[in-house]
Amino acid sequence: MISNRWLEKRKPYWARLEELVQRSSRGVAALSHGELQELGLLYRQTASDLAAVREDATTRQLASYLNQLLGRCHNLIYLGHKPKVSGIVRFYRDTYPHVFRQTLPQTLLALGIFAATGIVALVVTWHDPAFAYRLLGPQMMETIEQRKMWTESIVTVKPLASSGIMTNNLSVAFSAFAMGISAGIGTIWMMALNGLLIGVIAAATWKAGMALQLWSFVAPHGVLELPAIFIAGGSGLEIARGLLFPGFLPRKISLSQAGSRAAQLLMGTIPMLVVAGLIEGFFSPSNAPVAMKFGLAAVLFLALLAYLFRLRRPEAPVVTADSAP
Repeated sequence: MISNRWLEKRKPYWARLEELVQRSSRGVAALSHGELQELGLLYRQTASDLAAVREDATTRQLASYLNQLLGRCHNLIYLGHKPKVSGIVRFYRDTYPHVFRQTLPQTLLALGIFAATGIVALVVTWHDPAFAYRLLGPQMMETIEQRKMWTESIVTVKPLASSGIMTNNLSVAFSAFAMGISAGIGTIWMMALNGLLIGVIAAATWKAGMALQLWSFVAPHGVLELPAIFIAGGSGLEIARGLLFPGFLPRKISLSQAGSRAAQLLMGTIPMLVVAGLIEGFFSPSNAPVAMKFGLAAVLFLALLAYLFRLRRPEAPVVTADSAP
């Protein structure tokens, strides 16, 4: 039962939120930095208040009012920005690294699933070579046993191969993201399947004495492609987190906020996958020295880490839109 004392205590906060929403009807640019932070805080507090109000059947009218207020605030936060070139630059410069760090546990979980299944697949394949035949097929295994790289055909059709690689990688990333709505089961399956394939191929090429050939091919593009896949997996797991563990928020609002962060995570992987596809189509299968390939991989990986983990204060709109748990 909601008490009158609690209502009187909370009403000023709701009134303040409504005031900020009305003042920013033409966009969040009408608010100062401090007001933007206040808007985000009041939005989260009011969402928690709505969850409490809904528990009392006698406050349906109040629940309707708070729901409408939150809807207006949500549209302002998530839809209130007109697309501009400067906005795109700001997204990749400031917003994306911030959202990545905010959802890092989900990305690490996707990496952990991939790594665990990869290690298991490697051990199983090492002790049971027939497992590789069943998974990879006799044609590919015959190529590996002849100490030939199955990527040689890429060299002759570089532009077409690069386009196909990009399309495939983007498809995997979008699928890992979308399957988060299955409570994460589909995303976990995709991470496990990719880890399984890498583990089996690693074991098969190692036994054939081709480990250096494999990793010198994978390294230049893999340092971008694999993190992008893990981040896409993290975006799917973020959706699952919002769906399964809403905390004090109504499940619908929790899922909406998690979906917004997940979509931002996915958008950030697109440039990474495009660059990785170009490298995989043109440079990775080339006859460039092995040292040059590993050197490029090291430079790209360090650049990626510096970009994602650099300490920089995000813009105010980022705080209000994405700081909710």
